[in-house]
Amino acid sequence: MSAPSLPKRSAFLSDRPHHGFIDLLEQLYQERALNPFPAGRAIPLRADEVLVICRGLVQLFTIQQDGSETLLGIAGPSMPIGLPLTTVEPYWATALTDIDLLMLPMAEIESSPVLTVGLFRNLLLRLQQTEAWLALSGRRLVADRLKQLLLLLARDFGQVEPGGIRIPIRLTHHQLATAIGTTRVTVTRLLKDFKDEGWMTVEQRNFVLNTDRSVSKAFSTLLYAP
Repeated sequence: MSAPSLPKRSAFLSDRPHHGFIDLLEQLYQERALNPFPAGRAIPLRADEVLVICRGLVQLFTIQQDGSETLLGIAGPSMPIGLPLTTVEPYWATALTDIDLLMLPMAEIESSPVLTVGLFRNLLLRLQQTEAWLALSGRRLVADRLKQLLLLLARDFGQVEPGGIRIPIRLTHHQLATAIGTTRVTVTRLLKDFKDEGWMTVEQRNFVLNTDRSVSKAFSTLLYAP
């Protein structure tokens, strides 16, 4: 049985309305060069500047007092990021894939109603993702938190394939652990359990969530709710 068609509510990366906003930016800033960053590179953040992701994925995180990292979210095309949009300190951004960014000073945004409206619409995507990630902490079982995180990543960035939904993001077990408040060892054990149960497979270091069988009523409800 082939993978089901994708509902609008799932808002996968390929179906996101980010192309229209990026097209708008290209019209407004035809002569302004984008800033490329290779995967793994730290992105400089300034207090008076918003960055719009035009290509690729960015990892957002903070550093705890013990030096450990906490993954706060992942931003994709059309999403704005930057210090003006957060009160978390310290706050870091790293290119998760090769990316292109457009730098927009706050003064420029405030003087452009068209740009402000476009940014607002895409800020909603970040707000929805942030609240969904926060809701993970309300799940008592660590296994449920990890499953929900994988589903959220699939909804935001997944690619539909005949065998399931690929999450084209290479996250370490440590990064997954910090996102759901557990240990790397626990995440490693749970991912093995998920593979044994048929929930998912790992291909080329990507998680592929299985949609060809009813492994869980909750899986189907969360992923394909109308």
